[in-house]
Amino acid sequence: MSKKFTLDLTTGKGVESDLTTDEQKILDDDSKAYADAAPARALERLREKRNILLVETDHFALSDQTLTDNMKTYRQELRDITEGLDTVKKCQDVTWPDAP
Repeated sequence: MSKKFTLDLTTGKGVESDLTTDEQKILDDDSKAYADAAPARALERLREKRNILLVETDHFALSDQTLTDNMKTYRQELRDITEGLDTVKKCQDVTWPDAP
């Protein structure tokens, strides 16, 4: 069972006590929800980095410029990088393509 710390306003001191059954259930449910959302958070961080890398090469994709095949491949690899990533480990193990 987890502990909680409360402030006793009459003495001004902290008091340690066990969580009630209801408090423990809320903590367990919140902890599980946070853990279950870890892959989504990892994927969001990966997308943020990917989007920055795409923005850095957007000027090559303007209508008055022709993208090289290497740049097209690089940008497509960046767009495809999130496919099949459903665990934190897979997100952490991504191999980023090298910019041309």
